[in-house]
Amino acid sequence: MRDVTIAENYAEALFELARRAGDLHGWEALIGGMADAMGRDRTLRLFLESPRIAAAHKNTVLADAFKAAPAHFVRFLQALVRNRRQMLIPEIAVAYMNLVDGVEGRIHAQVTVARETSDADRDAIAARLSQVFGKTVVPHLRVQPGILGGAIVRVGDVVMDGSMRKRLALLKAKLVNA
Repeated sequence: MRDVTIAENYAEALFELARRAGDLHGWEALIGGMADAMGRDRTLRLFLESPRIAAAHKNTVLADAFKAAPAHFVRFLQALVRNRRQMLIPEIAVAYMNLVDGVEGRIHAQVTVARETSDADRDAIAARLSQVFGKTVVPHLRVQPGILGGAIVRVGDVVMDGSMRKRLALLKAKLVNA
């Protein structure tokens, strides 16, 4: 099985545990925090991936680190360690967040613009995209001056290119063919 598929399966199990606990966002913060810590802290990452450290010792450390967390969450992490899937935590976190977004009717859009935008413009982009897709859209803006103006929006497999570069290329093609 591919790692992405395995991570999605674990994310679904985590989602079900969080749903039963009635705390989707709290568990999202826990798994997201763990994923962030693994990305930032090389020592933690090496500790978790080292085959020289026994799974029982890793589980003891995790239990101590997450004393304030729900017991089912800690057991979930410990099951990952027992099954040697702890290095999938970042992928599990992304898949879990996607499940929460799906339940809440929220989607993420990668929006490329030519220059920095104000907060008002970001809100307008989010509002317009929400109208287009019929769901709450969370825009993730990226600046790329090469598009000259307009915007390129990516939501999943859908790409909407409203950039000036694209419009000028279409105009050029029409003029050459005319």
